[in-house]
Amino acid sequence: MKNIFSLLVILITTFGFSQNKQTISGQVIAEKIGLKQAEVFLIDTKQKIKTDSLGNYNFQNLMIGSYKMQVSAVGYEMVRKNIVVKENDSLIVNFDLKETQNNLNEVVVSGTLKPVRRLESPVPVEVYSPKFFKQNPTASIYEALQNVNGVRPQLNCGVCNTGDIHINGLEGPYTLVLIDGMPIVSSLSTVYGLSGIPNSLVERIEIVKGPASSLYGSEAVGGLINIITKNATNALRFSADVFSTSYLENNIDLGAKFNIGKKAIALFGLNYFKYGNRVDNDKDNFTDVTLSDRISLFQKWTFERKENRLFTIAARGVYEDRFGGDIRWKRKYRGGNQIYGESIYTKRGELLGNYQLPSSEKIMFSFSGNVHFQDSRYGTTSYIANQKIAFGQLTWDKKIGKHDLLLGTALRYNYYDDNTPATSNSNGENKAEKTFLPGIFVQDEIAFNDKNKLLLGLRYDYNSFHGNIFTPRIAYKLKLNDNNIIRLNAGTGFRVVNLFTEDHAALTGSREVVIKNNLKPEQSVNINLNYIKKFNFENGTFIGIETSFYHTRFSNKIVNDYISDPNKIIYDNINGYAISQGITSNIDVNFPNGLKIITGFSFLDNRNIENGISIIPVLTERFTGTWNVSYKIKPINLTIDYTGNLYGSMKLPLLNDLDPRAPNSPTHSIQNVQFTYSGFNNFEFYAGVKNLLNFLPKQNNPFLIANVNDPFDANVQYDTNGQVLVTAQNPYGLTFDTTYVYAQNQGIRGFFGLRYTLK
Repeated sequence: MKNIFSLLVILITTFGFSQNKQTISGQVIAEKIGLKQAEVFLIDTKQKIKTDSLGNYNFQNLMIGSYKMQVSAVGYEMVRKNIVVKENDSLIVNFDLKETQNNLNEVVVSGTLKPVRRLESPVPVEVYSPKFFKQNPTASIYEALQNVNGVRPQLNCGVCNTGDIHINGLEGPYTLVLIDGMPIVSSLSTVYGLSGIPNSLVERIEIVKGPASSLYGSEAVGGLINIITKNATNALRFSADVFSTSYLENNIDLGAKFNIGKKAIALFGLNYFKYGNRVDNDKDNFTDVTLSDRISLFQKWTFERKENRLFTIAARGVYEDRFGGDIRWKRKYRGGNQIYGESIYTKRGELLGNYQLPSSEKIMFSFSGNVHFQDSRYGTTSYIANQKIAFGQLTWDKKIGKHDLLLGTALRYNYYDDNTPATSNSNGENKAEKTFLPGIFVQDEIAFNDKNKLLLGLRYDYNSFHGNIFTPRIAYKLKLNDNNIIRLNAGTGFRVVNLFTEDHAALTGSREVVIKNNLKPEQSVNINLNYIKKFNFENGTFIGIETSFYHTRFSNKIVNDYISDPNKIIYDNINGYAISQGITSNIDVNFPNGLKIITGFSFLDNRNIENGISIIPVLTERFTGTWNVSYKIKPINLTIDYTGNLYGSMKLPLLNDLDPRAPNSPTHSIQNVQFTYSGFNNFEFYAGVKNLLNFLPKQNNPFLIANVNDPFDANVQYDTNGQVLVTAQNPYGLTFDTTYVYAQNQGIRGFFGLRYTLK
């Protein structure tokens, strides 16, 4: 009996070992490069692993049977394969992923601070890849966003051409700009620092429309733009993109990857932009486009650690010398009253990183810091500002049953100092502003089943000036089927304002800045209904339609009054409330013959309601449209890209009733065409035309800049009430003012460029 029992044990053990000797291994690649951190998943099992730094994976001790394998990676199309495992099999299964063509399948992180496929996220997130922006090459991220539906780069100064980014018609300060999830782009640098991010290092750009303060805190009231930089392990060994325009704008974008020892990879990027051509096509003796000499250096390090734990650290430095004004201006006139010029020197440094703690739990520490120094002269007005921001955040990602929890704590320190009344006390003495903003947040994503998902979030911040701030949010996703998804989001937002870093009109020209009362933080409540519909046809045609209805109500909104007094800009919290609402839709069409169309439209309704009176703010369009059409003629390796945008009429800031300029901008369109030849190994040549319709904002206007012949207002006369008098020299009763601007003052122009890549 004892011998029989021993024999059974041996047989069972032998049988068990024979069942578990089977393995599946292989490599995940894209463009002949191994993909790190790609997810390899055995469907209907709990087995999921990530590839190593070379893209390799290995499943061991598998049971005999049939498996469905799935591989996904950020920015690449998901691939599935059916595999049959037989006894003693050691299968090698490789995957070659292609870059995502349909951005509905992209993996995003901005909506929930976790990697999740767009269609699975309860929070709507839009994704744009470098291919999208290459259809209309630009020298900066700021310009590149002009073809994103519902997003509009807005110029705020007709002389120095500074600007910000509007989302759904809301002014730039309501948009939070992140780099790799870090609030590195502060309000001051939104005006001047956003231009120097090397395009060659951008993996993708994620956009969330609507308040995101429950995760990101202040400034994410109207939405956020998250610039995701490339993973060093997946980046090209070398890339170069050089182009020039017929305006003699020259741009150089370089990227390179280096292996530092065996466990570190460094990614280096350089962007240099030079424009020194003084063009005055509108004959007002002022530059049509600001001159700029800008250099930006970027470096990102990725360290290989056990169990694929994350550790990255990156740094960026930016320097820019910018000038706009009288075409006779020279540097010796800087700050003087002889010849008018606006000269801005900007120095900026940034540091950011992510470190996953060596723990069995997924705990991540993220940090960033930046210093921004600006030395500016707007005619005789001096603006010298220094801003420093330090940020640290600790998050714990934990799954418990149906609950996917994210708990976090953050601390933000903001130092701001300038030579304006913004940082002076009641005695006129300078006093730098120092703000501490500690906060905690919790998010619970509950997956009831495959079709129903609920997200609950709450954030608490303590502002050292304004006290306690709570920002809750809720999101619900209903997946009717694979082709129909409904998402409902609601949340709140808050924003603390610094006028001088956000509203450039407060500095330029001759207007006096008046702050009526102590400005209270702005607050908002938002609701957003999102619907995705997909059509997959048998011939391979794909159509994706994403439509959103949104409504945001603001309290304590800060408004600027240009009308009451032409010599002043008066700021105060609104005596009432403000509304931002509308509908926006994106349509993505892919045909099997290579034709790809991305188009979108937005109908916007932004208004301030004060004392029962509804007023549409200046520089707020009622509708926008965008399109990107791309077609590749494969036999001759030629790609044709046709891009454009359409903007509805906007109310413009006139100085008085005699001002002869149009009170509203015309409906206008900026259209571009590009031809790209890729018939040579590693090289691409491209050329095209920007602003095909030759639209210029001066059309049907006698001038753009008010009182340009007297920029120091030396000959302006006033009555006893401070109102400007009409004189022979000043027939319209105007002061010098640069705020009448809504579009770039550049006409039709050609461009030519070269791209080189080494994998």
